Amino acid sequence: MIIRIVTLYETDKGLSIKVILEGRVGKKDLEGTYRSDFGRNPFEKGFLPIHPPKTLIRPFSGRQFSMIELDGATKSGSGTILRYAVSLASLLGEKLHLVNIRAKRDKPGLRPQHLTALLACCEMSGGRVEGAQVGSGEIFYYPGSSKISRRDFSWNIGTAGSTTMLAFSILPLAIFSRQLHSFTICGGLFQDFAPSAYHLQHVLLPLLARMGVRAELRILQPGYVPQGEGKIELVTSPLDHPLCGLSLPTQGEIERVWGISLSSHLEEQKVSQRMADTCRKLLQESGLEAHIEIINDTKAAQKGAALFAVASTRSGCLLGADMAGKPGRRSEWIAAQVAHMLLEDLRSGASVDRHLADQLILFASLARGTTEYLIPHMTPHVETNLWLVNKILGAKTSQDGRLIRIEGIGFWPYPNS
Repeated sequence: MIIRIVTLYETDKGLSIKVILEGRVGKKDLEGTYRSDFGRNPFEKGFLPIHPPKTLIRPFSGRQFSMIELDGATKSGSGTILRYAVSLASLLGEKLHLVNIRAKRDKPGLRPQHLTALLACCEMSGGRVEGAQVGSGEIFYYPGSSKISRRDFSWNIGTAGSTTMLAFSILPLAIFSRQLHSFTICGGLFQDFAPSAYHLQHVLLPLLARMGVRAELRILQPGYVPQGEGKIELVTSPLDHPLCGLSLPTQGEIERVWGISLSSHLEEQKVSQRMADTCRKLLQESGLEAHIEIINDTKAAQKGAALFAVASTRSGCLLGADMAGKPGRRSEWIAAQVAHMLLEDLRSGASVDRHLADQLILFASLARGTTEYLIPHMTPHVETNLWLVNKILGAKTSQDGRLIRIEGIGFWPYPNS
C-alpha cells in the first residue's frame, strides 16, 4: 500500500492528516504503529491514507509522527519558552511546532537573539526550520538525528542581544554530545532582563558542575547596549554519566561576599571605583564585608559598565546579583540596586538567587534523582519553566511554599554505555 502521512489532528469535523511522509508499507505495520502512538485504527471511517504510488523516502517509524505542540502565549509568554523548547526538542530529536512566539512581549515574535538561538540549535543538530526570521510568530522545527560532528562553532547575534541566553540554549546539546566543543558567541554580555556573563561564569556554571556539567566560560570582550560586539567563549566537555540532582534545602551561613565592578572607556570618570565603593559600603552597613575587583576595560566597542556581586554560604549556596549601566544611570544608583537585590534574596532565606530559580529547572529535569532548592519568590519564569519541562519531558515538579522540587527523568542518550 502506498501512503503519505505525517500526523493526526483532532478537528470539529473529526481527524485530519498533515503530510510529511510518503512510502510503501503494509496495512498491519501501519495499523500497529498508529495504535501504539495514537490509540486509534487508521483504517476506521474518516481516514483516507491512499495516494498515487511514490518512492519510499525514509523508513516508516512511529517516532516520526511525534511533534511537540506549544503555544508561546502560555504562562509568561516570553522568549524562555522558545529557548527551552528548541533546546529540549533538539536533545530529544522531537519535531516542534511553536505558535504565538513571545506573544506577551512589547515586540512579539522572534528577535535577533532568539532567532540566533534557534538557528544555533538547528545547526548543531543538523536539522531544519520553517519560519526562521525576525518577527516570526510561528516556527516548525525539525531537529536532525545525526550526532554533532563539528567541534567548533561561532555565532554573531548582530545586536546587543544576550550571548549568555544563547549559551544557555546550546549548553544541554553540548554536554550530551560525545566530544569536547568550543563555542564563540558575539553580542551583548551585559544588559537588562538577562543574567550577565559574570553570573553565568561565577554562579550558574559552578552549581551545574556539582550536577556533573563540565563547562568553562571566558569573557573575550565586553559588550553593552546598544552596539553589542562583545564576545564570550564557552568550552564544554562531554558527560560520562547522567546529570545528578542538586540538593540545596537551606541557605546556610554566609562565608564570603565578592564581586566585579567593570567599566569600559570610563576610567576617567572613575565609574568602576564608584560602583565598587558604594556597593561595598551598602553591604557593610548590613554586616557583609565584600571584596569587589575593579576592572577598567579599553577593548569594548563602546562605553559601558556592569556591576556583579555574589555571596557563597557554608551549605554550598551561591546567590548573585548584577546590573548593567546605561546612559542616565549613575554609578551609585547601579551599586544600590545590586546591593539591594543581593540583600533581598539573602534575607528571604533562599538557597538560590532570582535568576537561578528558573535557570536550574531545565538541568534538574534532565538529571537523575531529585533536585530541591528554596527560591526567593515565585516568578512567571519559574512557573513557565516548571510547566514546560513537565509538558515536554514529563518531569514531575512540586512547590511547597518557596521550596521547589524536581524529579529528573535521568536523561541519557547512550543506553549501552
